[in-house]
Amino acid sequence: MPALGVWINAIWILLFASFDAAFSSYSEDQCSWRGSGLSQQQGSVEQISLHCSEGTLDWLYPKGALRLTLSPRLPSVAVGPGGSSSGLITACVKPSEQFHGAQLYLERDGVLELLVGDRLESSPPPRVRCFSRLPGERVALFLQATPHQDISRRIASFRYELRGDWTARLSLDSNPISSEEACRPCNNTEILMAVCTSDFVVRGNIRSVVEDDNLRAAVIKVSATRVFRQKYALFTGNSRLTSRGEVRTLLQCGVKPGPGSFLFTGRVHFGEAWLGCAPRYKDFQRAYTIAKAAQQIPCELPVD
Repeated sequence: MPALGVWINAIWILLFASFDAAFSSYSEDQCSWRGSGLSQQQGSVEQISLHCSEGTLDWLYPKGALRLTLSPRLPSVAVGPGGSSSGLITACVKPSEQFHGAQLYLERDGVLELLVGDRLESSPPPRVRCFSRLPGERVALFLQATPHQDISRRIASFRYELRGDWTARLSLDSNPISSEEACRPCNNTEILMAVCTSDFVVRGNIRSVVEDDNLRAAVIKVSATRVFRQKYALFTGNSRLTSRGEVRTLLQCGVKPGPGSFLFTGRVHFGEAWLGCAPRYKDFQRAYTIAKAAQQIPCELPVD
């Protein structure tokens, strides 16, 4: 008579195989893919095309492999903070803290590079990994299941973002850009462009700076006296005069709390605000006034 554990495993297999077809789905509106590997053959590769600039993937009971083609619907010209247009696309993946059962590779012109390995229960959470793609370069993600004898619940899950070349300043890859480039103060042209293209534009003061060694980032706690624009509810509060929020930047930039009013601009990266240009507000005012008099401002901002 079969052991009880064998019967339990068989029941689980039948249960999940029965709804496997219904479970596998792709939502173009939500830019998400969910599926189960129970119906895949051991050596099979399922082809999936991701057309959104950001989304999620959840692979239950990984088996075989998935090849993910990145075809985002981005503007024809990717404009950086300085108004440049290189056509460079930066992609980032953020594995879930419970990422198990597979290994994620970057496939670039037929060559595989490991981005995220299959992790043990005791392993620290996997980090965000970023890479860039040049125009015409063939890039895909290859998610390969790791063989396991047990049938315990395993899910290979991650979020992804694909953006223009401005995200190079936000890279949290294990091979980040140089500190000199990442922490370089913005010039006046970059500041004025950041006001037009950033996900948030906020005037405020630095309350404190907290270092997060695990994230390799400095968390700047901001008291915002004026929110010009924000893509998400990043800066909120009960007071009519001030709101509070957090902005992250690379740890090696050495940001310290100090007096004075700043103009914080930047991008939302996996739901978190990351710093772009942050001049002192009086310096921004001066640059804006000069550019406006010369009719060279890229967009209007109701400055004081």
